[in-house]
Amino acid sequence: MTDRAGFVGRLGGVFEHSPWIAERAFDTGRIAEPLAAGPVHAALCQAFRAASRDERLGVLRAHPDLAGKLAIAGGLTADSKSEQAGAGLDRLTPAEHARFTDLNSRYMERFGFPFIIAVKGLTKDDILAAFETRIGNDVDTEFATACAEVEKIAGFRIASIVPEA
Repeated sequence: MTDRAGFVGRLGGVFEHSPWIAERAFDTGRIAEPLAAGPVHAALCQAFRAASRDERLGVLRAHPDLAGKLAIAGGLTADSKSEQAGAGLDRLTPAEHARFTDLNSRYMERFGFPFIIAVKGLTKDDILAAFETRIGNDVDTEFATACAEVEKIAGFRIASIVPEA
């Protein structure tokens, strides 16, 4: 049987810098052996959704800007670095980087958290198009969209750690 420390050690990072989500999911008693990606993802998402708006906002704010300062300085988590590289965000032209920087700044000013998108399977052009579209959303719509994207990211990360049943 997986113990709490082991579960949190394996899965505490799938929601960016927020191991409390794995802790709360484990504490529900609904984590069944053997671990399978689908049920684990469902349990973690349920814990995330049950959190207060401020707690969920904290999760959103824990995410790095896409192609932002942390990426340049090498300060991303291994998962974020790999995900951004997979979308080509580590190979931007100076003009593309300037566009991301401008959008990141405008988005953060408008919403109070960084632009979040599950980049797996997307190109930098796909990401920029989504950025341009979503920056026009109202705050509640974008909060909900960002939370849904965080859950998608967690799903990809879980699938790389836990096998499907």
